[in-house]
Amino acid sequence: MSQLTVDFQNAFEGEGLPDVSSFRKWAGLAWRSDADSEVTIRIVDAEESQALNFQYRGKDKPTNVLSFPFEAPAGITFPLAGDLAICAPVVEKEAQEQHKEPVAHWAHMVIHGMLHLQGYDHIEDSDAEVMESLEIQLLAQLGFANPYEAEETEKDS
Repeated sequence: MSQLTVDFQNAFEGEGLPDVSSFRKWAGLAWRSDADSEVTIRIVDAEESQALNFQYRGKDKPTNVLSFPFEAPAGITFPLAGDLAICAPVVEKEAQEQHKEPVAHWAHMVIHGMLHLQGYDHIEDSDAEVMESLEIQLLAQLGFANPYEAEETEKDS
């Protein structure tokens, strides 16, 4: 059984975050590899998220989660999956707007980010179906509802 080490950094000065053990549990659940690895989860404020989103994606606004897969130089092997930067204010706002339990949305963002670190993507519809299906399955294992059903219901109304 592989082991995922989760380094946790909280750069957000606010309340309402799930406990560190929850972040570790969610990340470990989403780790699909047989290899041991390490990930850093950094909780950021809107300003840091916006700066990172602009620098790496050219989008000048904060976003819920950014994934930075580790790319080792040729010939170097290092068990590092990469980093996640999760914006607390955006996650909290989205949970409220989408009528989701904040803890369920936090779990979704960690799982979503971890899957990105492992090469999953949602740019093409077929890839999105695979990624979303896996997210739904993992969240169900935690006792959380399908995060996409709420969005579809909201869109229909």
